[in-house]
Amino acid sequence: MSSDPAVGGDLADRLARVAADVESAARAVGRRPEEITTIVVTKFHPAELVRDLYERGVRDVGENRHQEAQVKAAELSDLEGLRWHFVGQLQSKKARQARRYAAAVHSLDRSSVVDALSSDDGTLLDGFVQVNLTDDPSRGGVPVDDVESLVERVLSTPGLRLRGVMAVAPLDEPPRAAFARLRRVSDRVRSLAPEAQDISAGMSPDFAEAIAEGATHLRIGTAITGMRPGPR
Repeated sequence: MSSDPAVGGDLADRLARVAADVESAARAVGRRPEEITTIVVTKFHPAELVRDLYERGVRDVGENRHQEAQVKAAELSDLEGLRWHFVGQLQSKKARQARRYAAAVHSLDRSSVVDALSSDDGTLLDGFVQVNLTDDPSRGGVPVDDVESLVERVLSTPGLRLRGVMAVAPLDEPPRAAFARLRRVSDRVRSLAPEAQDISAGMSPDFAEAIAEGATHLRIGTAITGMRPGPR
């Protein structure tokens, strides 16, 4: 069911192919496709590609490097309704700047980042607590056993709205098993914050498995954008 990241076709073809695969994966497990938001990850791609995506109906795009995201957001500020999702590791010292353009940050993984994103100006930033599904402390995300404490920190931080959890599937196990663990973590989070029902999971190779385990936000790059150019 998953899309091949090396698929050909033009941008419109790839968008249509992924949309069809998302719909099929959702219906296969009794879910409604409209429950699922596809975030097109555009890292290393030029702003012109984001504009092309917007013209084809895309409203949710993702970036994982603050400097690149900041420049693109400024260049494309005329695109009404475009939502920027920050999906990479965020340095605490850059967090306040990221807040200026991001609609959501999917990588809340430590208290210092949460604190840096606080705001009392009346605006709300959506946040996802990133969960480390491995035993490797160098991987991004908060350890599974520490999720509740970080969730409580987010809930007590002004200007942040907890949407749910996020994770990247480890490479050394089947993705469905990893996403099943994330779903159980999501259940624990919802016991503290019933409104935090979202799960950000699934990328180009494994989004069908993520959908099967309840993902509400997919982070899909190459299956839609094509192979990435190198960093600039």
